[in-house]
Amino acid sequence: MKDLLKSLILEALKELSIEDKGFVVEHPTDLRMGDYSTNVAIKNNLRKQEIFEYLKSHRPDEVERVEMVGPGFINFYLSKQFFAESLKQIIKAGDKFGRTKKFKGEKVMVEYTDPNPFKAFHIGHLMSNAIGEAVSRVIEWNGADVRRANYQGDTGMHIAMAVWGYFHGEWSTAYAIGAKAYVDNLEARKEIEEINKKIFDRSDKSITKIYDEGRKASLEYFESIYKKLGTKFDYYFFESEAGELGKKLVEKNVGKIFEESDGAIVFHGEKFDPSLHTRVFVNRQKLPTYEAKDLGNAVNKYKKYKYTKSVVITGNEIKEYFKVMLTALSQLYPDLSKSTKHLPHGMLRLPTGKMSSRTGDVITAEDLIKDVSTKVKDSEPLSIAAIKYMILRQSIGNDIVFDFDKSVSTEGDSGVYLEYAHARATSVLDKASTSWSIKVERAETHEIERLLYRLPEVVERAGEGYSPQFVTTYLTELASSFNNFYAHEQVNSDSLETPYRLAIVEAFKVVMKNGLTILGIPVLDRV
Repeated sequence: MKDLLKSLILEALKELSIEDKGFVVEHPTDLRMGDYSTNVAIKNNLRKQEIFEYLKSHRPDEVERVEMVGPGFINFYLSKQFFAESLKQIIKAGDKFGRTKKFKGEKVMVEYTDPNPFKAFHIGHLMSNAIGEAVSRVIEWNGADVRRANYQGDTGMHIAMAVWGYFHGEWSTAYAIGAKAYVDNLEARKEIEEINKKIFDRSDKSITKIYDEGRKASLEYFESIYKKLGTKFDYYFFESEAGELGKKLVEKNVGKIFEESDGAIVFHGEKFDPSLHTRVFVNRQKLPTYEAKDLGNAVNKYKKYKYTKSVVITGNEIKEYFKVMLTALSQLYPDLSKSTKHLPHGMLRLPTGKMSSRTGDVITAEDLIKDVSTKVKDSEPLSIAAIKYMILRQSIGNDIVFDFDKSVSTEGDSGVYLEYAHARATSVLDKASTSWSIKVERAETHEIERLLYRLPEVVERAGEGYSPQFVTTYLTELASSFNNFYAHEQVNSDSLETPYRLAIVEAFKVVMKNGLTILGIPVLDRV
């Protein structure tokens, strides 16, 4: 309908010989102001009456009336028949309703979560996973072919710290022990740096054995969490695989892109962009740094899947680092750099404050899921729904202080609220003694009818901005409208309107289920 109205407006401008100065067609915040509104008359103020009259006289059958208000906003009110047909289309489409062709033909790889073996899967990884899964699904629902990727740091100083810590404790506290020793003890630092070299070149059998066992256990542990969260990765990439390639790329381009400096190889980012800084790509021990590994990983990912777009989701803290890395990549592989989108997210905090894996003060994903579960009848799926909603309800770049009480509220603005609304709709339909039908005369158009058909538009908007929060906001508004509808209408009654009311409930269930699915939130028929 939105595209139809845009075409009508363009037709009006052409017929009236009026220059297209740009205009928008959008849903008014207040439903009393119509189902769609445009500012085209404001943009062409001197001829606004002509534009209005043309749109009014050429309105499509789906539009009941057209009004102009205020300084020239033209509002379109859709017809009862449109809403009835939209219910039918929603129900008929079922699980496919909401899909668009916006990104048809696009091949997208989304990299997210990226936990490090030998370290806990903490709430930061949970946040990245929730965002990455939702972004992946939003892009999929817009017609793209999506591949999910997980890049894990299975080599580097953090691994060496954990292995050293294992020799001086146990796996559960190994990294924290090693990280502290590296800072406080010069001898320990030397030992850890030596372990790092031996892990990289696999020159010490005992260290290699410990490393292999720890890596395997970590990956199995991560996989158990992905299963709970509803994520299945298509590709797993590792720093151990990317490091050697990245190192070769850097060394091959010394004197052209990279420079030697005090025994290391660096990239002077400021030479390419004044806002950037210098970073080390190969250290003095001749080992590739994160920067070189990311170069190698970009190439490895493209070898696995010839993407048109690569989306990389990480925390905000490496935003500046990533700018430098992408600039270096642009000098080696311009096309790969151009097709890479870095999507940084904020930090998930608990009311107790910031956590630190270096000190061992870590809140694991499993701990948070368990803690929230105690507030929702010990239901793990409902707990996950509550957590994911809290993460996805706002813009990706913002920090979040997790509010336990708000996350499980049944009064609105929570994943639990959405699940209860979906479960209520399921219950109503299970108890219905008649079938739904749109071929029923009814007294009025219900507010919820004016929201249900919008899901494809919301999905498209969310896809354009990699912004799942638009879906979350929409579902919350929809659930509120449904609960209001349920409270004021006798859905299962002997009323002549009952079949139509059931059609509304059926359509709501479809839209809510699809919306939750898009967000990667479990869909529960009963709570």
